[in-house]
Amino acid sequence: MSFGMVAIPVRLYLATESTSKVSFNLLCPEHRSRIKNKRWCVEGDHEVAWGDVVKGYEYEKGNYVELDDADFDKLPLRSSKAIDISGFIKNEELPGALYYQSAYYLEPEKSAEKPYALLKKTLEKTERIAIAKFALRDRERLVSVRPQDGALLMNTLHWPDEIRSTEDLDIPEDVRVSPAELKMAENLVGMMATEFEPDEYKDEYKQAVMKLVEAKVEKREVIEAPEPEAETTVVDLMSALKASVEKAKKGEAKPKRAASASRTARRKAS
Repeated sequence: MSFGMVAIPVRLYLATESTSKVSFNLLCPEHRSRIKNKRWCVEGDHEVAWGDVVKGYEYEKGNYVELDDADFDKLPLRSSKAIDISGFIKNEELPGALYYQSAYYLEPEKSAEKPYALLKKTLEKTERIAIAKFALRDRERLVSVRPQDGALLMNTLHWPDEIRSTEDLDIPEDVRVSPAELKMAENLVGMMATEFEPDEYKDEYKQAVMKLVEAKVEKREVIEAPEPEAETTVVDLMSALKASVEKAKKGEAKPKRAASASRTARRKAS
């Protein structure tokens, strides 16, 4: 990672891991055996091993130019060799809800602990985020670097031209909201306000699927989900807000949360 004349050798680690996804295999409906995907050469009518696959770019219909790792290493881009910081912006200038993609921890090499700490402390004090470019997995990416829990966190970002505009959405304009409705909604939000504690949330869908799998394996009866309680018909928005506030007062509208153990395993990015 580099900014100005300062170079900081770092190692890259994935900051997240997927634990909530339930994996399923595709089976043959006749033999109930697993279906396998094969890399098949149509021209030669034979299977191709993954290690023998050649990467090619179709520059015109049916014609390809082949590229290998050595070609990518020769790209005349600073970002192919380093996280090249181009500037520092204020945190509020980056609309993370749209731009953020994957997250990576940056760990300094032993020889770079001081410049790493200097950059981290400088970002903390100035309350700014580093914006850089970095070639990762055969494509150049826009990235941000910020302090996070004592380390530097790098997020890959969408390029501006990858973000779609809201202009094509059919969103009504000039919808009238009365002051009374707004005040009631504000009260409801205030009553349901809480602190975000990630460890208090758990993936109930995954647990339910695993219980279903266990029941199927043991040939037990599958317990179906109970029918939701019948909701009282609400004739207007104000009535719905009032009913919600009353429900919140009884503590029934607060999010149901349960403690879950946090996982801190780090996987080295490939």
